[in-house]
Amino acid sequence: MRAATRRPAPPRRPLRPDPINLTVDAASSVSLKERITDDMKAAMRAGAKEQLGVIRMITSAIKQREVDERITLDDAQVLSVLEKMIKQRKESLVQFQAGNRPDLVDKESAEIALLQGYLPSQLTGAEIDAMIGDAIAASGATSVKDMGKVMGIIKSKAQGRADMAAVGAKIKAKLGG
Repeated sequence: MRAATRRPAPPRRPLRPDPINLTVDAASSVSLKERITDDMKAAMRAGAKEQLGVIRMITSAIKQREVDERITLDDAQVLSVLEKMIKQRKESLVQFQAGNRPDLVDKESAEIALLQGYLPSQLTGAEIDAMIGDAIAASGATSVKDMGKVMGIIKSKAQGRADMAAVGAKIKAKLGG
């Protein structure tokens, strides 16, 4: 009787940080959900299994929120879903680094890079500082107690374009907290 020989599994390719050649201009009329769906189709055609898995997680999170709230998400709401996913992965990244798991650190880093590809361009530090100064002047904020007013003004302008935790820390520093 002949022993069955098994072929070794092919090596796993790392996640690609950029969506597959489907970058769409921000001025385009294609919604973010449509862009994600198009990227999923392109990943299927290209055979990029790891990237396809991340994109499917994105669509799953979007659909979950739509079902929970019984609405259809617009681009701003899709951005908030993406930001939440990025925040979760950053928290996981810290845990994996503390646990000395470089394999999972690489995986989470690649997922973060892919997710960030769907966010609009990030604001620079100078732009954020200028926005904070304008918001403080507009709201008449004088102390840390007024931080909520300033955050409300900035959040509408910087949603998806800046880390709101870092923005909050800068506001607190400017207001003397």
